[in-house]
Amino acid sequence: MESTVTASFKTTRENKARISRLAKSTKRPAGFFYNYLLGEYLDDLEDIFLSEQRLADLSSNLTETVSDEELYKKLGIQ
Repeated sequence: MESTVTASFKTTRENKARISRLAKSTKRPAGFFYNYLLGEYLDDLEDIFLSEQRLADLSSNLTETVSDEELYKKLGIQ
């Protein structure tokens, strides 16, 4: 069993009410649904937001790039 920690964040009244209604009607704790949402969508959010940041860094020349030829040479691929 995974150990748990407490996280605190702000959300809208509507989102909180929806989670509360769902928890009540399914007889599950609200934390179950918050954890479910995080588990289901965190990978996608990381992909989206980190990709956007990477593109911004590339556009601003904040990240060093190498050409295909340089990469192949470094990896010993012909």
